[in-house]
Order: sequence, then structure tokens, then C-alpha cells
Amino acid sequence: MKYATLFIGLLLAQSVLNACQTPKTATPDAAAPTTSGAMSTTTPLIWKSEQYALYRDSVVQGPYVARAISRTQLTSNYHSPANAFQNPQISFKFSLNGKDNELAPGQDHMFVALPKAGGGDVLETPLLTFGKRYVDATPVPANTYLAPNTKLKIRVDMRPVLAAFKKQGYFTTYKGDKIYQQDFKKVLVAGSAAPLSWDFDNLVNKPELELKDPDGDGIYEVLLTLNVPAEAKTTAGQWQQSINTADFPQYTSDYPISDALYNLALEEVRRAVEPDSTFRTGKEWAGVWTRDISYSIILAQATLQPRVAMNSLLRKVSADGRIIQDTGTGGAYPCSTDRMIWATAAWEIYKVTGDNAWLKKVYPIIKKSIEDDMLNAYDPATGLVRGESSFLDWREQTYPRWMQPVDIYQSENLGTNAVHYQANVVLAQMAQQLGQQAVASKHQQAAAQIKKGINDHLWQADKGYYGQFLYGRKFLVLSPRAEALGEALSVLFGVAGGEQAQTVVQRTPTTAYGISCIYPQIPGIPPYHNNAVWPFVQSFWAMAAAKAGNEEAVLESIAAVYRPAALFLTNKENFVAENGDFAGTQINSSNMLWSLSGSLGLVYKVLFGMEWEDNRLVFKPFVPKALQGARKLTGFHYRHAVLDIDMQGFGHGISSITLDGQPLPDAAIPATLTGRHAVRIVLRSEAASGAAAVNRVANLFSPETPTVTYANSQLSWAQQADVKTYKVLKNGQPLTSVAATSLPVQPAKEYAEYQVIAVAGNGLESFASEPLAVGSEALSRQYQLETVAPKAAMPYKGFTGKGFVEISKAKNTAVTVPVTVPETGLYAVDFRYANGNGPTNTNNQCAIRTLKMGYNVLGTIVLPQRGVAEWSNWGYSNPVLVRLTKGTHPLTLAFEPANENMNGTVNQAMLDYLRLTKVQ
Repeated sequence: MKYATLFIGLLLAQSVLNACQTPKTATPDAAAPTTSGAMSTTTPLIWKSEQYALYRDSVVQGPYVARAISRTQLTSNYHSPANAFQNPQISFKFSLNGKDNELAPGQDHMFVALPKAGGGDVLETPLLTFGKRYVDATPVPANTYLAPNTKLKIRVDMRPVLAAFKKQGYFTTYKGDKIYQQDFKKVLVAGSAAPLSWDFDNLVNKPELELKDPDGDGIYEVLLTLNVPAEAKTTAGQWQQSINTADFPQYTSDYPISDALYNLALEEVRRAVEPDSTFRTGKEWAGVWTRDISYSIILAQATLQPRVAMNSLLRKVSADGRIIQDTGTGGAYPCSTDRMIWATAAWEIYKVTGDNAWLKKVYPIIKKSIEDDMLNAYDPATGLVRGESSFLDWREQTYPRWMQPVDIYQSENLGTNAVHYQANVVLAQMAQQLGQQAVASKHQQAAAQIKKGINDHLWQADKGYYGQFLYGRKFLVLSPRAEALGEALSVLFGVAGGEQAQTVVQRTPTTAYGISCIYPQIPGIPPYHNNAVWPFVQSFWAMAAAKAGNEEAVLESIAAVYRPAALFLTNKENFVAENGDFAGTQINSSNMLWSLSGSLGLVYKVLFGMEWEDNRLVFKPFVPKALQGARKLTGFHYRHAVLDIDMQGFGHGISSITLDGQPLPDAAIPATLTGRHAVRIVLRSEAASGAAAVNRVANLFSPETPTVTYANSQLSWAQQADVKTYKVLKNGQPLTSVAATSLPVQPAKEYAEYQVIAVAGNGLESFASEPLAVGSEALSRQYQLETVAPKAAMPYKGFTGKGFVEISKAKNTAVTVPVTVPETGLYAVDFRYANGNGPTNTNNQCAIRTLKMGYNVLGTIVLPQRGVAEWSNWGYSNPVLVRLTKGTHPLTLAFEPANENMNGTVNQAMLDYLRLTKVQ
């Protein structure tokens, strides 16, 4: 009986997975199909695609139905198909110390995990050799999948690595990196099927993925259980409101599904408040996180719970009065700089409350934080701000694998720059409120410079939307991928205006289940930020679509937010773009603060169109025709007034608006209003006149990033299937396009840095390969930084001279190096360094220094973490480009007040040498 049940379940799940075609909007008077008697056959249809449909009281996705039984009760029969059709061909790689350092990208081991004839319960790989690829040629029969609870023993011969340690003290990886014996800690395995993961940065936190050598023979092994079914992949079946939320604004409409999801969000936001009156980020995410709470406050929480919002923001302020950047790539700040979204959240609270004490408290915090960023992260060459993509803080999920934390610091991202633009706008507005006109003028100019930089360097006229980021080393190139949150914020904050904003909404790619975080997806990276949709981003996209007047995009966004919340009976953090499932992403959580805030924001900021200004609340409703009818929002607090709002009709033009029966000028509630009042809005019931197209696309993946080598005066890289041409870049500019996988390159007298981009037949591009300098040795000079190394440091290896210089907050706070410049030109200055204070993906112990020549500041040098206690792991800092005249110049690396990291105590690195490279 249980096998029959499993078979039926597999068929149902397969029908969901097979549905992956381009969506289309349906007529609003169509009716829902009868599904096992779960719903009426006459409920009006709101929106439909070939993947799912949104009805007045329900969501239907294949065999799965979620229904609003009442305004306070939902039912769902959703079951995740994640375990049903897993590929038995398992791809994996071994890892030393949790790094991607065994085989080149795309060169994975392959093992077919199917039961062998006469075999036992445990499958076993052959004995593999570290660094030598194994591909299992066993054919996989049609309709054959990975069985649940498959046990697999993986074995690897580490003797070649151990022999290298014994012979020379280090092992050289395929990339040429040296891993010294004293830094060798663990052998782990990454891969495609859970519990395997391609998240190399977090392998060290998964002890079940560590291979052990209990008998010391150099053969390491691990026993894994693949495809373990989980109860969490089935919904609770129903949600019944159990918490009193009557003190919150109450929403009713002609659409039970909308009302029920609103009440679900209210109940979950109540659960999201900790006993200390701060927000909990999600059911699985305790504590306050800067970007999560800030985006949540902007979406809904400033108006819903302003005091909790205040408490939460202040929790993310350091002792010295700066906004805290949560831990992230390479030690957080300044590799990540999106903490400045805090400023927009703080300003939103002021606009909602009018609290002058709050304004005076947050103003110096924002001012100090931006001033530090101006020194540490602003790029005068482009007008942009450096740092990681806002909220997309998992390196391999949105960046090429070759990019280290120092490269991410060097990059200049769309979303993060939109955040910094708005932070400067906000600070200027605060300064005007406080009578600080000089400060206001300064930051108006800073905002204008960032806006110009975004439009000069990130805008893609041929595509009609912005590129993802500038990236590289000494020469930056633009990634043409779309970045959903950045595109939305560019419209909302006014970086793109008028027809440009309409074009962004009309032409940015959207996938079947919503707008994915990036597009196209990156191959070989499991869903999380890559190949995923985040409801809070979708809500910002809905707000941007409303501002641009795109009714079709607004309606589709509402459907994309309602579908997962209704089917999953909670506001999950994310889901897989490819199939809409919550269970396939690397990490997820229910009761997610920014997701539920986005759902509420659809009511407040889209349907009722509330926009808070410093002295009034303005209504700019946007109701798609498919959602026409009556809706009410009662008990809504605005400063010292309580509003009961009734709205009729559809469209985004107001026919009439009254306050207590009297016309309301400019559709604006003055901040001076007190007491309880009735607001009545009648919409014109006219379809939106603006651009209405949505760029629906299949969920496609770009080619793999090429790995390029140079030998015998020739660049070479591996051929990729479905790739027609390869673009070759020289110093960030197109040089040529070739169909071959090699290109003759002769070293020249001038500096040359080469990259290759793979272009598929459908036109999608890979990331550019890691910059490869040709002939640079003759153009570089090294200036050794030698002191007698401390005795405790003597076991460390890999430095090039007799010792190295330790820098910290107490030691060598200013290191001066005289450099001899052979001829006037543009030079890159960087440092070879080690920082073993933490992993590459978390903690906040990035070392930061200011590079100066005399009193002139040349730029910021960042020295991010390179691995826990890996003090023999040496790499280069970011390059600072500076024009130098012929002669000898003293360059100083100094610890300045702005160079404080988020740790506040440990700001330490070891310096091997300064490198001076002439690039022009």
C-alpha cells in the first residue's frame, strides 16, 4: 500500500515539475476548476499562468490547492517534490579546509548512485585520488531516480598530498596556491545531493561532510545518507489564526485569499517580536540583522510597529556610534557596505512618527557612517561605491568562483549603490530638517554623483535595465546580469525616472514563479540567491512596477507573493525559481520578517498607495483591474490620528477622496491631524496607461566561467558545450571574439590583463574569467616589508623574505615604504598579506588601512580574512590606482579612525611586501 501511495505522489509531483512554460494573464471572470471538491467551481480567476493560478479565494498549482476558508483560516495540501525525482548521478569534489581547491570549475567527480547487482545496502565509490577526476560511465535508465535514504561511502586517497607535505612542507593546488602542512586541518566533500552542498564556505560547519582517516593510512572516507525525506517538506495542512491582532490595522476586501494572507502576516509579525521588543529575523533566524530589519521597516514595520523598529535599529549601532555591518564576506565591512539601508529605514520611521527626538538621535549615526564610507568605499574614478551586493552576501551564489573577498570589495554593485544613493538623499533631508544646510548640500552632491555613476557605468541601453556590478581587479568590466532588488530600488529611489523607469520594469527578465534575484542563473550553484525568488524582493518589485505604472507587472507580483504564502501556510524566506518549491534552497525559514512585511506592504504601499513625507501622508493607490471592488483598512494609525479608509474601484487615478465627507486636497493627510477620521477613496476605474509589458523568460543558466591559462605565448581555456564564441578582453575592453579555445598573445612592454567570456548560442554570457596578467613581472617591483618575525610566528610559512610585518591597532599603525618610480605613469599599489583571524564568509575581522603619500590620501587597502588560523595563506590586497611621477616617494600604510572594522578590537594582518605595477 505505501508503495502505491509513493507512486501516486511521484506522479503528482512530476506534473508540477513538468509545468515550466511562459505565463500569461487570464481574464478575471474565468472560474477555477474543481479539484477534489476543495473549492467552488464559480470562484473568479484573478491571474493565471501555466504554472499556477490565483483565484478570489484560492491558489492552484497543479494538484496542489490552497484555499481561504475564511479571513482567518487557510488550508493547503502542498507537498514538496524535492525528494521525488533526484538525479542518481552525484557530482562532488573534495576540499582542503573548506576551499574549492581540488579540481577546476566544471571538472567534478561523477558517481551513479544506483544499487549494484548483488550489492549490499551501502554503495561505495572506487578509491579516488585527490586531484584526479573520476567519471562513472554507468548509464542511467529512463525514469530512474535516486532512492530515498541511499547510503554512499566516499573514499579518497590523500597520500599524494601528504607526501608533498612531507617532502616540501606544502601542497600546490590546481590553481597554483600553496597549502602549508601546518595549515592543513580537514578533508571535506562538497556536492550536488543533500547532505552534500556546493557551499564551500560553510563546509567547515558541517561535520558530517568531513572525511576521516582512522587508521592513518592516508585513505580518507565518509559515509553519507542521500535523499533523506523530511517532514518539513509537507505543509501543516491548515492555518487558523490563534493570536489576537485586533490592535493592528484590519483589512477586508472582496478577496478572501488576500484578507487571509494579510491576517497570516499580522500573526507572524506578532511572533517576530522578541521579549526585549526587537524584531526576530525569522523562525530559524534569531536576533537582529541590519539589512533584514531595515528592508522590513521600509516595507511595513515603520508604520505597524514603530517603537519595535526603533529598538531594532538602535541594536545595530556600535559603541562608537556607527551603523553595524552584519558579518559577511571576508570579514564584513568594508567588503560589504549595504548597512546604509539602515538610514532609509530610520528616515521612514521619522516620516511615520514625526518624532524629532528620533531624528536627532539617528542623524549623527548616519552622518558618521557615511563619512567613513566616503573614505573607505567611494570610488572617485566611477562615482560609485564599492562593496558586496545588498543582501546577496553568499559569495559563490552571485559572483564568479574566482572572486575572493578582496575582489568583492573592489566590485561596484547596482543594489548597494542604490542604497548609498538613497542614504545620501536621506541624510540631506535630515540635515535640512535640522538646519544643517552645508551638510545637506554636501550629501545632495554625493547622491547626485552616485546617481550619475550608476547611469554612466551600469545602465545597459541595449537591454533596457541595469547591469549587476562592475568587477575585476585593475580594470573593471560590467556583468550584464539583471539584479532584481537593485533594479527595483533604482526605480523606487528615482535613480531611473520617467521612461527609463518604465523600461526597467518592462524589460527586466522575470521567471515563471517570480522575479529571480539574478538573471540568468549561474551553473553549478544550488538555489539560494542563485536560481531563487525572494518574496520581499518581489514586493519591492511590485512597488517599483506601481511607480512605473505597469499594471501587468503589479498584478503578477501580487500573485507571486500570494502563491508561496498560501501554499506553504507561512511567509518563507525564499523558494526555487525553477519549480517554486521552498524545500530546494540551501537555507530557508518560516515566519520570515521581510517576507511577511512585503505581504503587508502590498496592501499599504501598493493597493492603498501610501507614501509618507516629512509632513504628510499621501495616497497614490494602484489597484489592478483584476482586483477591482471594495476594500477597507480600519484602525490605521498615522501620528496622532486613526484612519478608517474605504476604497472603491480600480486603477491608479483617484476620482474623489474625502476626509470625513469633505474633499481632501492633494490626497494628503496633514501631519497635524488628530483623532479618528474616515477616509473615502473612489478610483477612476481606468486601466493603467503606462507600459504594461512583462519580460517573461524561461529560467535559463549562463555558461560556466572559463578558467584561462597562459603558456608558450598563448591563452588557453576548455571548450564548453553550447558555447559558440568566446569574447577576449584586454585591460577590461573587448579585444576579439573567437570560436577556438586559444589565442596567441605576445607579451608587450605595456601592462596587459586578459579575461575570457563564454557566449552561448542563445546570447547568454558567462562571467569574465579571472584576470590574467601577461608579462607583468617585468613591470612590477616588490618592496619587502621585513622585521624579525615574533617567535610565535616563526612556524608560519610562505612569506618571501626573512620575515614579515605584523600590523594591528597597537603594532605598526603606520608603515612607510620608500618606492622608486622608474617613469611617470599610472601605477597599481597592493600588498601581499595574510589574515588568519577568521573564515572567508563570516566574522568581522577584516583589516583596513589608509594608503597615503605624505598627507595625501591615495585610497583604502583592505586585507580580508583568508581562513581560520591560516597564517601561511598569503594573497594580495585590492590594488589602489595612483598616478606617480618619476623618482622616490614614501608610501605610508596607516591605521586611521575611519579604518575601524565592525569587530572594534581585532584589526590585524601580516604584510609580506608592497607591490608596485605600472598599468599605463
